[in-house]
Amino acid sequence: MSAPALSAALTGIGVGRGSAVAPVAFVRPAPPVPAAEVAVEGDTARLEAAFAFVAAALHERAARAEGDLAAVLSATALMAGDTALTAEAVSRVRNGTGPATAVAEAVAGFATMFEAAGGYLAERVTDLHSVRDRVIAHLLGAPEPGLALTERSVVAAEDLSPADTATLDLELVAGIVTELGGPTGHTAIIAGQLGIPCLVRVAGVLDLRPGTTVAIDAAAGTVTVEPDEALVAMLEERAARDTAIAGDTAPGGTSDGRPVPLLANIGTPADIDRAIAAHAEGVGLFRTEVLFLEATEPPTVDDQATVYADAVARLGERKLVVRTLDAGADKPLAFATQPDEENPALGVRGYRLARTLPDLVDTQLAALGSTATPGTWVMAPMVATPAEARDFASRARAAGATTVGVMIEVPAAALRAESILREVDFVSLGTNDLAQYTMATDRLRGELADLLDPWQPAVLELVAATARAGRALDKPVGVCGESAADPVMALVLVGMGVTSLSMSPGSLAAVRFALRSHSSARCEEIAAAALAQDDAAAARAAALALTSTAFREGLGL
Repeated sequence: MSAPALSAALTGIGVGRGSAVAPVAFVRPAPPVPAAEVAVEGDTARLEAAFAFVAAALHERAARAEGDLAAVLSATALMAGDTALTAEAVSRVRNGTGPATAVAEAVAGFATMFEAAGGYLAERVTDLHSVRDRVIAHLLGAPEPGLALTERSVVAAEDLSPADTATLDLELVAGIVTELGGPTGHTAIIAGQLGIPCLVRVAGVLDLRPGTTVAIDAAAGTVTVEPDEALVAMLEERAARDTAIAGDTAPGGTSDGRPVPLLANIGTPADIDRAIAAHAEGVGLFRTEVLFLEATEPPTVDDQATVYADAVARLGERKLVVRTLDAGADKPLAFATQPDEENPALGVRGYRLARTLPDLVDTQLAALGSTATPGTWVMAPMVATPAEARDFASRARAAGATTVGVMIEVPAAALRAESILREVDFVSLGTNDLAQYTMATDRLRGELADLLDPWQPAVLELVAATARAGRALDKPVGVCGESAADPVMALVLVGMGVTSLSMSPGSLAAVRFALRSHSSARCEEIAAAALAQDDAAAARAAALALTSTAFREGLGL
């Protein structure tokens, strides 16, 4: 394929609304596996040492990272230390296969199994390949995949694993562009957490020459090669407007005074500092997986309580919504091996762990109960029925939690939201998983990203049904999926009756501006217009058409 012409625009899926203009730099690829490689004496020991080296290096990087990046690095380190993967590669070496070839073949087999399983395991294939590349590089004495930046650059890659991200000097990363991936994959989530402009699913980006100047615009979903002065000026002007908008630090709310708390999604207590700096009013989603993914044994009550107390202390009087462990057979824990499942995405995950590992659930609730304050809310993921909601509420309240809720991310729960809300104090919509389960579409399948669009009418209907249930019972209904980060979608959600919005800290300013630019009545009109459409693009267009001119001009929409 020939390189794009000057001023050509490549298209993809943007994460957030950031932009950047900088030369493009490519992540160093993995070294090739030697042809006709055969095993020699000592290769099994070298192979085992290589896996151990990579696992230790990833654990070290995880210890230096924060939030989602720390979580996925820890999980990748556990993957590198997986005895089954090492044993498979060693077995091949003992049968005469060269060590690098053995690693490639063993990983290929595991990747096939992960892809067949779907869900979270399918998302981990990129990380599995990262382990492969690092082990092979160590075996061959070659530099590990990555990129040493010398100037501020747009980083481009086929895909970017957490380990790749951890090697980057983030001060020099102007943006990230990948040819693969999806808007809810690891690269997108980490870029959102770090406030880095990002585009995924950009076909043709790998055909550019290193050093080529590009303008990336996440809001428009474009990568423009050799941008002209007019485009650069437009992006600079929009960035200046965004900076001005970020100066509004008042609590979230509509123009007629309806309060809508704007909260942040975090992965560790350390993320709270970044959220407060972005003027978050609290935390709407504290993912607690990091503590568990880094552990080789179940964390004790005291271990967990220390982490939760740290989060409470950093937030002060601000709200903290903690999601209990969202893991299971599809998010393997070193100390909680589940039986093999044919479809882990539909298996024992989230609160369903109470069926097989009740002590794990009760220990976490005891830790949360011991540190609970009036501003601490506790919720369970993957609840599908009122009975499950009732069981969780009973366990949580017995442990000392005072405000108890559940996630709505299964269509069955959205359809029975009123019955579920009778059992708990609040619910929070996880729109990423809700879209996945509603549209029967794996979040990894970037080519199906249009089906995962939160503007899909079926997804909007389920959100609206949940919000109606909350209004009927006068109970809070929040959204902590990243759809809340879309300023236009935020207006729709509030118009439906959603009472709080939680997102990556970098999205708060634009959403605050969106709400302040519209009344409650106008939000309701915008929501009704979106719900009346038959496809995602029409729903967003109908909503945008009813927004104020000042809003569209302010955000450059």
